[in-house]
Amino acid sequence: MKKELRVPFLIVNPKAYIYGEESLELAKVCDQLAEEYDIDIIFTGQHVDLKQIAQETKNLIVTTQHMDGLVPGRGMGFILPDALKAAGVDGVILNHAEHPLSMCDLDKTIKRANELDMITIVCSDSVEQTRAVAELGPDVMICEPTSLIGTGSTSDDAYIEATNEAVKSVNPDIKIIQAAGVSTGDDVYRVVVGGAHGSGGTSGILNAPSRKGKIEEMLQALVKAKKEI
Repeated sequence: MKKELRVPFLIVNPKAYIYGEESLELAKVCDQLAEEYDIDIIFTGQHVDLKQIAQETKNLIVTTQHMDGLVPGRGMGFILPDALKAAGVDGVILNHAEHPLSMCDLDKTIKRANELDMITIVCSDSVEQTRAVAELGPDVMICEPTSLIGTGSTSDDAYIEATNEAVKSVNPDIKIIQAAGVSTGDDVYRVVVGGAHGSGGTSGILNAPSRKGKIEEMLQALVKAKKEI
């Protein structure tokens, strides 16, 4: 059975900036804060770190940053979903701008994740792509213009409204993350009150003077938004 993802939620996505002990340390910080604030945190990490992160945390949605749609057998060099599931991984991010997939591969990998009860979190760029990806039935979508990733500039209200509506028009059960350029608690509050189910980031957290302080700032914004949605 898939883990339940409660809304609103936070995603902490270090990409390939940190790994090993540094990644585990940040995961433990997130684990503590998730319990303290009673907010679900999706935490992504490098594949080789995920088993230890899963073993040493208890409150996180432990998520791989990619996997392939194969089954046990042939597939040299590809990332086997079954191995990730056995390592304690709860979900997968697919089709990020830094690792795009064809619609065929995306469909195949979502289906494999569903077979293993793994949460599927799929990225999209334009409104048109968002609508097309929503047709594949992921559990969560990250709507973000590729041009804004890592810039510190957030999506404008028109984009947020249009992509939220595109997802809901196809399947209102899909949860939505708006996170492009998000770097402050105010950014998180704005997108969640604007209709998203979650937010978070990478550089806004990793480059903060205190990573724990920044995550806490974002969680406080979610708590505030939760009272208004």
